Amino acid sequence: MSIDRDSRRFVKLYPRVFLACHTRHVRDPKTRQKVTAQQLRILDHLDDDQGATLGELARHLGVTPSTLSLTIDRLEDKGYVARKRGSGDRRHVLVRLTAAGMRIRGAHSVLDDDRVRTLLQSLSADERAKVVEGLELLAGAASRVMATAQLWTSNGQRPHRKSS
Repeated sequence: MSIDRDSRRFVKLYPRVFLACHTRHVRDPKTRQKVTAQQLRILDHLDDDQGATLGELARHLGVTPSTLSLTIDRLEDKGYVARKRGSGDRRHVLVRLTAAGMRIRGAHSVLDDDRVRTLLQSLSADERAKVVEGLELLAGAASRVMATAQLWTSNGQRPHRKSS
């Protein structure tokens, strides 16, 4: 199969999985603080390991850095994110999830654990293993691509590769 056909199939099939497993929650399970949909959206795009710069995240989300900075300030006040200056360039600030941010993101993931479990239970053990292995491969590829900043453009789209 060609990469174009595979890409079209993925784009066509993924929404079925997303819609079957998607859920919305807007309260921190521990503190019962309200968390807005926009704040959840930002938390869903961060992790506690690599982090992201405000500029990268703003471009990806399609908002201005100043707008994003205000929301990050609120998330930081609630204890869900932390800013950390880069070791090489003090102007380079990474935003990472805190333990509280991981808790709320885990509790309020875009995917509902019970729905995912039900979906996976409908598969044989062999099929489940293939699905999880495929997602691990895809997540690894996503990490590698994002690390080279190929996914982060001003309009949130991956740049097209130039033909050689």
